[in-house]
Parts: sequence; C-alpha cells; structure tokens
Amino acid sequence: MMLFQSSLALAVLLPAVACGALGGLWWCGARIPERAIARFAYVTYVLMFAAVLVTWFGYAFVSHQPVTVPVGTWYHTRDFHFEMKLNADGISLPFLGMTALLVGVISAFSERYMHRDSGFVRFYFLLHLFAFGCMLLFSAGTFDLLAAGWELLGLTSVLLIAFFQHRSDPVNASLRVFATYRITDIGLLTALATMHHAVHSTEFEQVMPGGIASVSGPQATVVLLLLMFAACGKSAQLPFSGWLPRAMEGPTPTSAIFYGALSVHAGVYLILRVFPLIEASVIARGVIVAIGALTAIYGTVVGRAASDVKSSIAHASMTQLGLMFMELGFGWTTLALWHACGHAAVRTLEFLRAPSALRDTSHIHSGAMGHLDATGQQYEKLLPISVRTTLYRLAIERCYVDSVIDRFVHRPFLWLISTIVRIDHTLIGDPRDSTR
Repeated sequence: MMLFQSSLALAVLLPAVACGALGGLWWCGARIPERAIARFAYVTYVLMFAAVLVTWFGYAFVSHQPVTVPVGTWYHTRDFHFEMKLNADGISLPFLGMTALLVGVISAFSERYMHRDSGFVRFYFLLHLFAFGCMLLFSAGTFDLLAAGWELLGLTSVLLIAFFQHRSDPVNASLRVFATYRITDIGLLTALATMHHAVHSTEFEQVMPGGIASVSGPQATVVLLLLMFAACGKSAQLPFSGWLPRAMEGPTPTSAIFYGALSVHAGVYLILRVFPLIEASVIARGVIVAIGALTAIYGTVVGRAASDVKSSIAHASMTQLGLMFMELGFGWTTLALWHACGHAAVRTLEFLRAPSALRDTSHIHSGAMGHLDATGQQYEKLLPISVRTTLYRLAIERCYVDSVIDRFVHRPFLWLISTIVRIDHTLIGDPRDSTR
C-alpha cells in the first residue's frame, strides 16, 4: 500500500517540482535553451503518467480501496480543523490520468508552436503550475484542498489568456474571465464555510451521506446550490457562458488544455464528487438538468453561427458540457465520467489541429477555384425561413446573454465600486494627492 501512496504523492508533486525548478532558474536570470525546457517537461509528464498508472493499478487490482495519503493538519482550533490529504478513487483516477496524458501532449506540441516566442519560459512555467493545480484538484481528499487546486486553475487560466499582454484584447478577455471566476467562486468558498459551521469538517467521506458528520436537510440543499453556482462558472454554463469564447485569445495550446480538455471539466468533476448529496435533493437535480439543457441549446444555436473556428469549437464544448450536466442530473454518473474523458481527448486534438485545418481548407478552396458548397446545413433546412432568420439574429448576438449581464450586473457593480471609492476619497482623501 505504501508503494501506491508514494506513487500518488509523486504524481501530484512532480509538476510542482518542475514549476519550482523552472521558476527558480527563470528568476535567477538563467538562459535556458528551449530544447532543455521541452525535454525536462517531457520527462516530467512521462513520469507523472507512469505514477498515475501505478496508483490506478493499486486501486483496481490490489487494494480495491481508494488510495489515501494523509498530509497532515493545515490549521486546527477548538471547533475547526483543516485536514490535508490526497485521495485517488474511481472518480479522481480517470481525471488524473487524463491530466498527465493531455498536458504531456500539449507540452510536446508547444515545443514547436511556441518556438522563439519571447514568453517561452513563462509559458512552460504556467503550464507546470496548471498541471499541479489540476492534480491537486482531482486528487484532493477534502474540499479545502480541492479549493486550493480550484484557485490555481483559475489563476493560470487568467494568466495564460493574457499571455500576449502587448495586445489589449487578450488582457480585456482575461479580466472578463477573472471577474466571472471571482463571482462564481464565492459559491465554493461559501459552501466550504457552511460545511465547517454545520459539521466542522470538509472531508469527503464525512460530509457525504453515511459519514459521521454528514450534511443533511436544508443545509445540504444550500451547499449543493452553492457548489453548482461555482461549477457553472468554471464549466461555462448559463448565465456564465460568455467568458469561454473570449478565452480563445490565449495561445492555441492553452485553448486546448484549458477550454477543451481540463479546466472546463472541473465543474463536472465537482458535481460528480458531491453526487451522493445530489441524489437526496430533487431540487438540486432539477436545477442541474435545467441549466444543462439550456446551455446545450444555447451552445448549439450560437456555435452554428460562429465566424471563426476557435469560437465554434468553444461553443461546441459548451454544448457537450451542458449534456454532461444533464447526465448528472438524471443520475448517469458513469456515462458523464467517460463522456468528460472522451470529450477532453477529442477537443484537445481539435484545438491543436485547428490552425492546420484552416490552412488545408484554404488550399482546397483555392484548388476548387473558390467554388465550394456550404456543408452542415441539414438541420437548418428543417426549419422555416422566418425561424432560421430569428435564430441567426439571436446567435449573432449570443442570445443577448452578455448584454443583459453587462447592463444589469456589470454596470451596477462598477457603479457601486466607483461610488465606494469616491466616498472613501471624500472621507480620507485621495492617496495620489499625498506627498512624501
């Protein structure tokens, strides 16, 4: 059993060590060859994938029990304690294996894609940090540790969307994503606080039904709705779907690993993790199905009118995520789990293939003298012209979801912040007017 615990700890720590080593050399001003960075990343992810396979073997064929690694107590008082432990079971292991494999593929692809880019070292540093966040999120044995991985995912997402910081569009898009994440992450943090106050624990086996301190009754419904609020933000479900196409401003490898493969599936993983609680709440299951259905319809309609390939793929991902939410609401957890894994692999390859696909399409279009018939319109032809026109107008404006949020959420929020700042300056003065 010690072997499998060590392999799980190694799988989680390897990207953290790689991130620390590369960050230390970068901070010291060392000039590291691109090939050395890429080879170091290659070795890291091969070892990480091997460690996950060893852990999976121990779980499936030896112990038949979750592999648990106690790390210790982070903080402890009379009423509250924050335990730190890693856990690998039938839910987390597919996500851990998917992380190690797909991040390794992205790392190999990025060696040439990011060749001679001034941010080559920064890109790999953030990629290692993202991999550590994913492994921490998917292997966490408590919701406190899960929240730490959740935050690392959000941080690296924002930094990599704004990777080309010399242009305004990536920076603005990253700020939009950051604002959405911050708003929805309130749900996760509030759910954690509710667990601590209700049962004084956030360990999975204790909080779930059957545990010695399980959440039940109205508190369980409140916790579930808060966690679903957080999951909707991370998985781009309505009404928080507007950030996903904007996130395409980052490099193509980050679009693949974040918004095709791993980051957007974090919300699905969170709901899978708390599904024993969801089974006992009809309200929660109904909300999940409704959100998933609306998002799937929205992604399908808007995606078919998208004018660029990355936005089209982003909305296709949104549609599939909506279907996963519906599957979870109906109780089809195994289907949702493997749907997420299969979708992650397919979307990664689609994003990586997208630049070459555009080039090939251009060549085919030129070879056909510009005479290529439109394809993929079999569904539209089933609808009357008036309905098609209405749907197209809605799709072009993204069903006005972003406009409604900007008008009734974003603008009032900015007004409130600016009002608070003015009041603060009136009471204590503007710090910019102070002299040293």
